[in-house]
Amino acid sequence: MTIHWNGDIPIYIQLYQQVIQRILDGNIQEGEALPSVRKVAVEYQLNPVTISKAYQMLQDEQYVEKQRGKGLFVKSGASHSILEKERASFLSIEWPQILQKISRLKLSIEELPRTTKEHQ
Repeated sequence: MTIHWNGDIPIYIQLYQQVIQRILDGNIQEGEALPSVRKVAVEYQLNPVTISKAYQMLQDEQYVEKQRGKGLFVKSGASHSILEKERASFLSIEWPQILQKISRLKLSIEELPRTTKEHQ
């Protein structure tokens, strides 16, 4: 699997965001182990310190917990916590920018697509 990293954002942040997205999408379930630092380092050809930094962020936000001798596991309730945080972030940061652009482009409600299927 080839990943294209954004040069403007530190890789450990992008890795953190990938794990968050995978939890939200249900690809990583609560109670499930994250891949080991070593495995991710080999798979993505990254320095293990980079992966450790991303995993530490997940621990700091209490989305995962370390089980001695077993690895890191997604905590119960993590997906709900992540969803709440992502929604709040979207509504406070991204949505105002979207509204501003809609206004700037003078788009009406009728011109906006009702679902993403209209874009396919």
